[in-house]
Amino acid sequence: MFTVIQSSTNRLDIKLSGKMDSKEMNAVLDELADKARNIENGTLFYEITDFHFPTLGAIAVEFSRLPEMIKLMKNFKRAAVLADKTWLKKVSELEGAFFPGLEVKAFNWNQKLEAEDWLLS
Repeated sequence: MFTVIQSSTNRLDIKLSGKMDSKEMNAVLDELADKARNIENGTLFYEITDFHFPTLGAIAVEFSRLPEMIKLMKNFKRAAVLADKTWLKKVSELEGAFFPGLEVKAFNWNQKLEAEDWLLS
């Protein structure tokens, strides 16, 4: 399951849970691209719970759309990731290296206020 909500003029909130296949990966990337188009100097706030490693098809979709996502992520300066699993936090910060100019920081699930404060700093 996923949702992408524009919570302010320059912030998108993304919630992910469960296992993602190629169809779902395409859908979330389409929605992200659509809602991010007119954002400048924006922030992303991810909440990831009960998330399982995506299928190989989903990973292939993500890599096939990497050039598009790199271009789109230039609209954002920071991304905070709340996750309930250590591996998700590490992967999130590692993925941040693919997006020049985007600073990604992962937080424990109970650090929501700290994550939101960091986005604003």
